[in-house]
Amino acid sequence: MSKRALIAKYFNDIRASYWFLPTILALLAVVLAQVTLYVDHTFQILPEGWRTTQVEGARSTLALISQSMIGVAGVMFSMTIVAVSFASGNFGPRLIGNFMRDRGNQWSLGILIATFVYTLLILRAVQSQFGPEDNGAAFVPHLSLAIALGLTAIAVMSMIYFVHHIPEIINVSNITAELGARLQSALKTYISRDEDHVAVDAGPFPSRDADEQFFLANSGYIQTWNRQRLAELAQEHSLFISIDRVAGDFVSPSTPILNVWTTSSLSDDLVHKLKDCFALGSVPTEAQNPEFIVAQLVEMVARAMSPGVNDPFTAINCINWMYVGLSTAANYEGGIRARPQGRLRYRTISFEAILKSAVGNIAPYVRDDRIVSAHLAQILERLQSETDNATALALLRETEDRLSLA
Repeated sequence: MSKRALIAKYFNDIRASYWFLPTILALLAVVLAQVTLYVDHTFQILPEGWRTTQVEGARSTLALISQSMIGVAGVMFSMTIVAVSFASGNFGPRLIGNFMRDRGNQWSLGILIATFVYTLLILRAVQSQFGPEDNGAAFVPHLSLAIALGLTAIAVMSMIYFVHHIPEIINVSNITAELGARLQSALKTYISRDEDHVAVDAGPFPSRDADEQFFLANSGYIQTWNRQRLAELAQEHSLFISIDRVAGDFVSPSTPILNVWTTSSLSDDLVHKLKDCFALGSVPTEAQNPEFIVAQLVEMVARAMSPGVNDPFTAINCINWMYVGLSTAANYEGGIRARPQGRLRYRTISFEAILKSAVGNIAPYVRDDRIVSAHLAQILERLQSETDNATALALLRETEDRLSLA
C-alpha cells in the first residue's frame, strides 16, 4: 500500500509516453496473427470465392502492405517531432507533455505499427510447399490475408485522421482550450476530493517542536504524494504529521519533508512507509498540482507578449481560460476553502494561490498593453460579480486595486 504514490507516478509517466499504446497494439497484433493462422490451418471459414489468391499474389500483397506501413509510420513520427518542436519553441517547452499525452497521435502510430507486425507474421507463414503432412501443398492463409487488408483500410483512415489532427493540436486556440479544460477539471476534482475527505478529530495540533524530521534520499520534483495513506498511518500509530512540501515542489536530500510528533520511537518500517508516500521525478507535472497548468498558461502569455512575438490576442485567449479556472476555484461547490485536516497538516491549494499564480504572474507582461490590460480588468470585474465568497471577493478587489487595472 505504501507504494501507491510510486505506482501513480508510473501510471502518469505511461500516460504521457509514446511507447506504451503502440507496444500494446503490436503485442495484440502478434496474438491476432497466431489466432488467425491457427484458424487458417484448422478450418476453412471463408467461402470458395474468397480463396482464389495464389502464393505469389499473397506474398506480394503482404510485402507491399508491410513496407508501406513502416514507411508511413516513419513519416508520421517525423511529422509529430516537427509539430512538437514547433509548439515547444513557440508556446513553451513545458507543453511537450500535452502532445505526448495526445491519444490521437498514439493510436495513429500504434495502428500502423500493429498492421506492420501483423502482416510481417502472416507473410512468413505463406508457403509454396507447406510440409509433408500436407503432401507438399501450398499454404495461403486466406482469412489472415483478408484481415491484413482490413487492417490496411483502418491504417489508411488513421493516416487521414493524423494529417488532419496534427494541425489541430498545434493550433494555439486549441492548446489554450485544452489547458483551460484540464485546469477546470483538476480544480473540480481537487474540490470534490476535499469534500469527500472527512478528517478525524484528534484534538489540537502540537505546538512544540517536532519529535522527528525526515528527508528523502533523492532530489527532484514531488510528482505525486499519497495523502490518504499518510492519514491512515498517522491515525494507526497516533502520530501528528506536518508536511512541508507537496506536489510540484522541488526537494533535495537536505530539504525537510515530514515533521512528526509521536509519543514513542518510530520503527524503520514505519519510516519507510512514510517516505514511500512521496514519488519524485525530474520535471513537475500537473498530477495533484493544478498550479502547474496555470504556469503553462502564464508562460504562453509571457511568450505572446514578448517584443519578438507581440500577440495580444493569444494572451487574451489565455486569460479567458484562466478566468474559467478562477471561477471554478471560487464557486464550484462553494469553492476552495480551508477544511479540517485532523492529524495531517499540509499546504493546501487556495483561491489566493490560484489568483496569484494566474493574475499576479501575468501582470508584469500585460500592464503596458492597453488591449490586454483592459481585458484583464473586465475579467476581474466579472469574477467579482459572479462570486458570493467574501474571501474571494476581497482578494479580487485587492488584486484589481494593486495592479491598477480598474
